[in-house]
Amino acid sequence: MRHIITQKEPIILDDLLSHGESQSDGADLVFIGKVRNHSRGKTVLYIDYEIYDSMAVKELNRIVDETMEQWGLSRVLIVHRYGRVELGEPSIVIAVSSSHRDESYKSSRYIIDEIKKRVPIWKKEFYSDGSEWIGDRN
Repeated sequence: MRHIITQKEPIILDDLLSHGESQSDGADLVFIGKVRNHSRGKTVLYIDYEIYDSMAVKELNRIVDETMEQWGLSRVLIVHRYGRVELGEPSIVIAVSSSHRDESYKSSRYIIDEIKKRVPIWKKEFYSDGSEWIGDRN
C-alpha cells in the first residue's frame, strides 16, 4: 500500500498514520522532518517550499517502487508540504511498515536521502536579514 501526498496545508499526523495499517507488520517507522530555527549560522524565521508537483509525485512513486521492492515493505506513506512552513511544523512525514524493524530503518533512510537528491522540491529559508535558496536540501 502506498500513499503519496503533496500539500500546502499542515500535516495532521493522526489522520496519516491510521491509513493502511496491517496486522502482518511488526514494525512501523515514522520520520518527521520539521522546520528548525537555525541553519548555516543564521536564525531561521520560516521556510517556503516550491514544488514541480506532477514531476515530484512521479519521482516519489519511483522511489516508493524501488523501496518496496528492495525491502519488501507493505506500506509507504509520504507527505511533503509546499508553500510557507512555520518553525516546528512538519515539512515531510515518511512512514514505512514492514515485518521487521531493520527493513523499516533502512528503507526510511533511503527514502529521505533519495527525496533530497531526486525530487524537484526547493526550499527558501527566510531570516531576519533576508532569505536564501538552499541548494543541498540539508
